[in-house]
Amino acid sequence: AREIHRASARAKEVFVHVDLGAISESLFESELFGHVKGAFTDARADKAGRIEIASGGTLFLDEIGNLQPAMQTKLLQVLQNREIYRIGSNKPLEADFRLITATNQDLKRLIEERKFREDLFYRINTIEITAPPLRERGSDVLELASFFLARYCSKHQRPGLLFSPESLEAIQNYSWPGNVRQLQHSIERAVLMADGRKIEPGDILPGVSGQGAADHVRRPTLAELEEVTIRDSIRRNSGNLAKVARELGIARSTLYNKMKNFGIEKL
Repeated sequence: AREIHRASARAKEVFVHVDLGAISESLFESELFGHVKGAFTDARADKAGRIEIASGGTLFLDEIGNLQPAMQTKLLQVLQNREIYRIGSNKPLEADFRLITATNQDLKRLIEERKFREDLFYRINTIEITAPPLRERGSDVLELASFFLARYCSKHQRPGLLFSPESLEAIQNYSWPGNVRQLQHSIERAVLMADGRKIEPGDILPGVSGQGAADHVRRPTLAELEEVTIRDSIRRNSGNLAKVARELGIARSTLYNKMKNFGIEKL
């Protein structure tokens, strides 16, 4: 379900996406509201929050159902007062933005369980759009698969890869309980793992080798996808770990730790 709240009639081209499922509660305020220099130990400079950056445009809060109660209260205050305060500052900043939220959870059930504020729900629920799961969207899944195939062939420098007829059938028949994100991760894994010029069912859904795709097959974990991505980057960068770290957007120390955990040897 998606809920849209229009906080302003004005709209610019600014679009800020925030995945609330990926932000810890301790970093929530700093990420959304920003902070001033010296507000806390690591605040070495002033920093604008995501809401401030989105001012005059659109703020997309993904996985709104994961928002902790205390943070729900702070978000509600922003929507009601249309102003924010950076951490460590008593100077109000205008919060003028269009808000779009998304969730794969039943917010009304969370309200009944006292895990989501009812007043916040009605504040963001001006317009609701319910997106059916992939298994109910017919050929859309094939179009999305083709889109992700083109994206990851370009990203991982594997031009010319195609889906075999059997893999297209597997994609069409599988229920995709994880919806688009599962499809996306599975296609990226397939691009990295495919041996030939064609992607086969087993490349997409490990354990599938024939007609169709059964729901009981083991799906790749995020850790497995991460390991494959790191190995592929090391191969393409000829073992230059500095380039690998830059390409993956992580610190070299983080890369070394992940390589140790996965048992990846330097080239």
